[in-house]
Amino acid sequence: MKKNYAVIGLGRFGSNVLTTLIDHGQDVLAIDEKESAVEQCRDIATQAVVADAQNETALRQLDIGSFDNVFIAIATDIEASVMATMICKELGVKKVICKAENPRHAKVLKRLGADEVIQPERDMARRIALHTMDPKIIGDLKLSGTLSVAELKLTNDDIAEKSLSELDVTNKYGVTLIAVSRADNSDTFVAKNDTVLHDNDIITIIGNEEDVQAFEKLATKE
Repeated sequence: MKKNYAVIGLGRFGSNVLTTLIDHGQDVLAIDEKESAVEQCRDIATQAVVADAQNETALRQLDIGSFDNVFIAIATDIEASVMATMICKELGVKKVICKAENPRHAKVLKRLGADEVIQPERDMARRIALHTMDPKIIGDLKLSGTLSVAELKLTNDDIAEKSLSELDVTNKYGVTLIAVSRADNSDTFVAKNDTVLHDNDIITIIGNEEDVQAFEKLATKE
């Protein structure tokens, strides 16, 4: 479903968020206080504007409060990040996603009401370390609160060749299996109750971090 997005801060992280959203057919307003950064994104974004994210009047004039999702990608300037988050929440943005420079910065942003806080280097390092320790765990991402999402290769024969309704993973293990990709590299599809899991399927699960970790160990057991 098409929504409207804004990206505040057009450094490496922000510009990559912008490009990904545009590649997936979304409308995106790009904002940065540096004219050079805006010029680099002008041909990519739906609209690109030079504006100070700490200026409530400027963001109000851009009608930032009407946006479904706003990415605040100015983590190195913590004061600007904090002010932009406060203004966006006060103006009624539905979902504010912030990049944080460090755990303390992340904690402040959460207290201000940021709906999701991302620490890209930490999150990527975690995924790489987990995959190195166990290649069957393809990805593991900590979301806000205690929620986690993980992608892994199914290798436990006790789980393979059974449908989701038979496994009843939500009630038994406290996680929800949301997507499946077959071992033959076919497209990923949404999991349903009658979906039968096969050996070496790539599955994506979401749930409480402890439950996700417990199910990872079970599903990747050989």
